[in-house]
Amino acid sequence: MAGARFPRTARILKPADFTRLRHTSRRVGGRHFSAEAAPALGDCARLGLAVSRRVSTNAVRRNRIKRIARDSFRKIRLTLPPLDILLIARPSADAETNQSLRAELDALWQRLSALNGGQRPGTMRA
Repeated sequence: MAGARFPRTARILKPADFTRLRHTSRRVGGRHFSAEAAPALGDCARLGLAVSRRVSTNAVRRNRIKRIARDSFRKIRLTLPPLDILLIARPSADAETNQSLRAELDALWQRLSALNGGQRPGTMRA
């Protein structure tokens, strides 16, 4: 699984990128997560996470949610179209099991890949 990494280039880190996403993105929601996606400025999918204290006041529990989200994204990143994705956790995510969070994230990634028609820009249709 050499390609299933989560390098720094696949992370949204700058406040300006988060602001751009908040203003120019399309929203896709689930039961425990909401995602805002916009076409990436680069050539690969990037992820930004927002898990606030409203989700849980316990940092260990917030970090568990972030760890699950990063791992799920890491595994699917190369199959996603070039999108910048801001993943926002809802308070209900704290009470869920790891398995149910992973299942919802998998469904969310599928919905996000359909936003771009599942095609990378510049490639021929099959």
